Amino acid sequence: MPDVTIKRIEEMDSLGGRFVRCRAELGVTSFGLQVYDLPPNDESIPEHAHQDMPMERANDGQEEVYIPLSGSATLIADGTEYQLDPGAMVRVGPSQTRKLITRHQPAKVLVIGGIPGKPYTAPPFTEIGAPPPAAFAP
Repeated sequence: MPDVTIKRIEEMDSLGGRFVRCRAELGVTSFGLQVYDLPPNDESIPEHAHQDMPMERANDGQEEVYIPLSGSATLIADGTEYQLDPGAMVRVGPSQTRKLITRHQPAKVLVIGGIPGKPYTAPPFTEIGAPPPAAFAP
């Protein structure tokens, strides 16, 4: 049997429907892989950087790549706004503070992360059924 896993995003486990646990659902172990499924006018993803993160995250130093799958989102870094529409890709370094928001339309954004030069360790909250970290708690 081929070593292939296929699942639909809308059928995967998520935190409140907005942080889809793709990595765990697909069995990926070498890098972080999530989807932010954000409604219009959303600012629920907390501003953050991946340098000196709390132990709960267990992945200090992670760089991320954001790839919009649908809709439109805005990445804010040091007060500069970057429009993210399908077809765009953006990399954000570990120490860069960033915030992802939506304005007038929803967005699905694929987020890929890893620690440069180090093995990946999945944060506990990315496991299927795990409770959300404090920053994502309702």
